[in-house]
Amino acid sequence: MDMLNSLKLWLKHDDSKIAKTCHRYIRGIMHFSIPCIPIIHPSLLRIHLFVTHLCRNILRVLYWTPLFKSRLITKPINLYLYSGMPLVLGHITIEMGDNCRVSGISTLSGRSMNGKASRLVIGHNVDISWQNNIAAGGNIIIEDNVRLSGRVFLAGYPGHPIDAKERAEGAADHESQAGDIILKRDVWLATGVSVMAGVTIGEGTIVAAGSIVTHDLPAGVLAGGVPAKVIKAL
Repeated sequence: MDMLNSLKLWLKHDDSKIAKTCHRYIRGIMHFSIPCIPIIHPSLLRIHLFVTHLCRNILRVLYWTPLFKSRLITKPINLYLYSGMPLVLGHITIEMGDNCRVSGISTLSGRSMNGKASRLVIGHNVDISWQNNIAAGGNIIIEDNVRLSGRVFLAGYPGHPIDAKERAEGAADHESQAGDIILKRDVWLATGVSVMAGVTIGEGTIVAAGSIVTHDLPAGVLAGGVPAKVIKAL
């Protein structure tokens, strides 16, 4: 390994003609590919996409969906998982309604509250998109028809205490730092929205991309910013 690293460094940094020539030829080999052949490569691409799509759907139907359902208290109808199965961590119970769509590239976690599991309640017809992080510190309630875009963070608990010494010692956060989050019917959180503990977002409200919601928002408004404020009524 040391010899290989030394050779790489020599090829990259040595000013001699032989080193530069070798480096140029090696880079040419590394970047070589045969040209795209009409008919052949487009056909191969279609076959590749068909096979991978078929395999993903077989895994979804026969493996990921029943595995995830076994983790739920309820048994939802028409649950559509894509990109695998969400990562479930900590002490949490999960209830889910019918006709939900959930990305497997999401994390659902819970904090133990006085020895009891935190609760995640998801209503009917809810979309949870890719890279969502839902951290329940007590109760997180997501009512019917809610849409969570990519990289949404529902921060029901912080995971660490405020005191620096306690953090350094690896202590857990305090229950006073955790709180419920409630998303009423028809709420839409755009990409990258974070919602802090103790927040309720009113029915039909839309929160703009990249916003951080630190206080309750009323129903039927467009809100945005850091911290999020009402921009206009809808």
